[in-house]
Amino acid sequence: MAAKLAIGLVVGSVLTLAAQATIGRLLVLSPQAVFPGLHLWQPFTYAFVETEPFGIIFGAFALYSIGGGLEMSWGSRRLLQVLWGGTMLAGVLTVLVGLFVPVAGAYTGGWVMGTMAWVAYGLSIGRGQANFWGIPVSGNVLAGIGAGFVVLNGLRFGWVSQLPELFGLGIIFLYVRGGSPRRLWLRFQHWRLQRQMQGRSRHLRVISSERPNDKYLN
Repeated sequence: MAAKLAIGLVVGSVLTLAAQATIGRLLVLSPQAVFPGLHLWQPFTYAFVETEPFGIIFGAFALYSIGGGLEMSWGSRRLLQVLWGGTMLAGVLTVLVGLFVPVAGAYTGGWVMGTMAWVAYGLSIGRGQANFWGIPVSGNVLAGIGAGFVVLNGLRFGWVSQLPELFGLGIIFLYVRGGSPRRLWLRFQHWRLQRQMQGRSRHLRVISSERPNDKYLN
C-alpha cells in the first residue's frame, strides 16, 4: 500500500503539471471551489498532487520508505485509513477555515500525507533509536524534524499557506499519542463506568462491628 500511495502521488502530480489549465486545477484543493463551488472531490484528490519537484520527490520517498515501515506494523488497511484519511480530514478542516478567513487559492496534499507518515513513524518509535540521513536520533526527534519543515515553511510563506500541513500534524499526533477513535471510545466507556461505580458507592454504608447482634433485629 505504501508503494501504491507513492506511485499515486507521482502520477497525480505529473498529470496535474501536464494539464494545469484543465484537469490539473480540478485535482488541487481550492476551498472556494469546494464551497460554494461544490467541487467535493478535491479533499480526496489533492492528497496525490504536488507541483514542486521537492514535494514530489521527497513526498513519494517518505510514503514509500517511511510509509513502508509503518505498513509493517500497522497493516495496509490502517495505513491507508490514517494517511489518506487524515489528509482528507485536514483538507476538509482547511475548507471550513476558508469559510471564515481568507485562505490560499489552492493547496496540494502530497507533502501533507508524506509529513504525516514521517511524524507518525517517529512518534511510534518514541524514545527508541531511529535514523535521519545516517545520524542516530530518537523517534521523537525524528518526528520533531518532520514537524520542523512545516514550521519553517510557515515562517517563510505564512501560516495560512500551511493549513493542511498544520492540521495534518495535529491529527497524526492525536492519533498516535491519543489513540484511534475506537480506543478513545473504549477509554470514554471506561471513564463512564468508573463514574457510575463511584456514584453507586456513595449510597453504600459502612456497617460498624459494634452493632447489636442480628438475632435481635427480628
